[in-house]
Amino acid sequence: MPDNAEPAVLRVASGPGTAVLQLNRPAVRNALNAALVDRLAAVLAELDDDPDVRAVVLTGSPPGFCAGSDLTELAGLPVAERTRHEARAGYLARRLQQLSIPVLAAVEGFALGGGFLLATSCDIVVSAGQARWQLPEVGLGWVPPWGLQSLLARVGPATARRLAWGEQALSGQQLHRLGAVDEISEPGGALQRAVDLAARLAALPPHAVASTKRAFADAGSAEGLDARTVEMFGLDCSSTTAQLSFARFARPLRDPAR
Repeated sequence: MPDNAEPAVLRVASGPGTAVLQLNRPAVRNALNAALVDRLAAVLAELDDDPDVRAVVLTGSPPGFCAGSDLTELAGLPVAERTRHEARAGYLARRLQQLSIPVLAAVEGFALGGGFLLATSCDIVVSAGQARWQLPEVGLGWVPPWGLQSLLARVGPATARRLAWGEQALSGQQLHRLGAVDEISEPGGALQRAVDLAARLAALPPHAVASTKRAFADAGSAEGLDARTVEMFGLDCSSTTAQLSFARFARPLRDPAR
């Protein structure tokens, strides 16, 4: 990243006991590259250790929440590196449940692929009613490589499987009816709704909030499922459909003679 570039994750606001983090790669719809994943993990760890922060809201720079994994970055990697990249993103999503503080997602515009599953891995999901949600991975030729346990916990196996096939996009309102989204807002209102909820959680006794969160955590089974889907993702990358999909995102090689 150039010295004068903004970081991939910004802390854009704070209130009593709360912090708002913004995914900050708007030119690529806040796609999850390695730098963003590592930065978000580091910032969340810092906030978890900060006694003045009792709840976090995660949102995206306009035009939306997150378009998922950075396929341009992935297309330039060998399969083994792709699986490591996705495993690292899966660890970040599971880490949300292991923090002692609640993390709320505020979704406007869209939550696609890894952005969908990053949001549903948060403790509470607030979405604008017309926001677009979809898991496009199967259509591109591979299994969603992480985050499915969070979806299972929210909607059950039959609905999670249907959502993971991702044959059509759904609205935030539809996801709310299915149970994947917790709160619905008017367009432009998701962040404020999430901030208000975070403030109410921050006012509760922090030790009891942390204990309650730990009581519901199930990192073992989530880790096991992510390990299986990351492995399947690596195998799927050898399929013709997946290779054609990655070829669409690959940067052309530069001619060294030029």
